[in-house]
Amino acid sequence: MVKHKMRGSDFLSLKPLDGSELEDLVEEALRLKSEGSKGVRSLSGRSVGLLFEKHSTRTRVSFEVAVNRLGGQVVVLSSGDTQLGRGETIEDTGRVLSRYLDGLVVRTFGQDRLEVLAEACDIPVINALTDQCHPCQALADMLTILEYKGSPRGVRLAYVGDGNNVCHSLMRAGTKLGMEVTVSTPEGREPLQEIVEECVENTGIYSGTLAVGHDPPAGVTDADVVYTDTWSSMGQENRDEDALAASFGRFQVNEELLAHASDDVMVMHCLPAHRGQEITDEVLDGNRSAVWDQAENRLHAQIALLEMIFG
Repeated sequence: MVKHKMRGSDFLSLKPLDGSELEDLVEEALRLKSEGSKGVRSLSGRSVGLLFEKHSTRTRVSFEVAVNRLGGQVVVLSSGDTQLGRGETIEDTGRVLSRYLDGLVVRTFGQDRLEVLAEACDIPVINALTDQCHPCQALADMLTILEYKGSPRGVRLAYVGDGNNVCHSLMRAGTKLGMEVTVSTPEGREPLQEIVEECVENTGIYSGTLAVGHDPPAGVTDADVVYTDTWSSMGQENRDEDALAASFGRFQVNEELLAHASDDVMVMHCLPAHRGQEITDEVLDGNRSAVWDQAENRLHAQIALLEMIFG
């Protein structure tokens, strides 16, 4: 396993990792997937808490399995089951959990809330999703692209949809690995400008490109990878469907849109998918879809991440 500066440290976003460290991590995930993690017991005798303040399927199950495969014990927590739900401060919670656990995986709302918790903890804290970013998802995404395309460098990645947390982490990962990244969103749903500026700086360092616009056909032209996510992020499920269709309708990933991409385009979606909204059944279930491998790769990427931090 490559020795990273993340050993024993928090993993709150992809921002602190440089391109070579990110590349090493993704390649290690591919190696562990290929060779298996049997005999890798970096969490033997250790307990890792999963503190989830949002619902989860893939993140929770993949982290539970990853910790178990590395020999660790999982303690699953939710805000409704802890004193967080009754007004205990997140700082006090972090101080106490540090006395019991060896690591903490957190799925929460604001990035600032995660950072406050990490500051109070004396153990590594891993971001399993915030409203701002989803770095573990991006690790699995880069692993999937590495598997399908041989190398992320020079791959044209087109993201279509809401400029959300998944988009932010995808931009960070892609621009650090020398990809040609395009982002197409409705007006008013662009990614955060501060993250766009950060990723533009990445392109100058790692020889990638980044373009943010509002024209899906132009964004996916000659794309090697087309990626989308739900139009309603977690916590926004009550957004008016007619308004969503009016804003996002032409951003649906369908056969018509994919006609602008390369002939061997692969389609990605972090799931859960709202079939018939951001993506059609025909595309999601079609032979260009990589979403099921992408979902599986959450497990392998997180095994590599945990080994990087605790190994």
